[in-house]
Amino acid sequence: MARALVTGSTSGLGLEFAWQLAGTGHDLVLVSRDEDRLRAVSEQIRDVHDVDVEVLAADLSDRELLEKVAVRLTDPVDRVDLLVNNAGYGLRGGFLEVGIEDHEMQMDTLMKAVLVLSHAAARTMVQRRRGAILNVSSLAGYTTAGPYAASKSWVTVFTEALAMELKGTGVTATALLPGFVQTEFHERAAMTMDGLPRITWLKAPFVVEQALKDTAKGNVLSIPSVKYRTAGEFSRIAPRSMVRALTSPNWYHRMQQRAVLRSRRRASRRNLRAPWQREGE
Repeated sequence: MARALVTGSTSGLGLEFAWQLAGTGHDLVLVSRDEDRLRAVSEQIRDVHDVDVEVLAADLSDRELLEKVAVRLTDPVDRVDLLVNNAGYGLRGGFLEVGIEDHEMQMDTLMKAVLVLSHAAARTMVQRRRGAILNVSSLAGYTTAGPYAASKSWVTVFTEALAMELKGTGVTATALLPGFVQTEFHERAAMTMDGLPRITWLKAPFVVEQALKDTAKGNVLSIPSVKYRTAGEFSRIAPRSMVRALTSPNWYHRMQQRAVLRSRRRASRRNLRAPWQREGE
């Protein structure tokens, strides 16, 4: 039976990956910072699916704990066939508004962890000539929306380079580039996304299903939905001056301002009454 190791596996896309992989018969190694939540999730999955679920509590921004996860990937007996590098989080505020320590921890999770775990997994998988690495990136990597976007740009390019290096070894590397997905991600970062139209959102089950299909095919890039593939191509080929104007780090503030204006307009429309509906007339 195949085994998958999923980081950031107790919420959002990571949790969805865990459930879908268990549903297709994969044994699991679930990695997250919250040990209590890890154990709760593992018990829930075992109750539904006949799979083995191992838990490994680790803050991936801590180099020693990250190394423990890397060592688990090299186990020659209980082998890991699929690595899903999913762990990550956002920070609310501009680059200068957030303390540098918070930025460093975020970069360690979003980039260093992907680097270290991909290195450990790929070396072991190449020896067996079998395996796959799926790195969760983002279409934000094509934008200029701050350090998070920059880190996702790195993940995408790193995965493309890794895929080329692994060509012919029996091991593949895929980068998942979703757009906005309905998960806990923005809530945990205290971000209100009310300014985005409903059509821009994707559902986590759809995103994960498409990512796993693309990984199984050995596709290097996985961009779920036609609308986001189109948006990705536009962002990639558009003049950088245009991309900077549309996706500068203050885009979040602009979006919130638009959300407030829409809310006020809706309230004004609700308050409009025909003359015969007004009291005293």
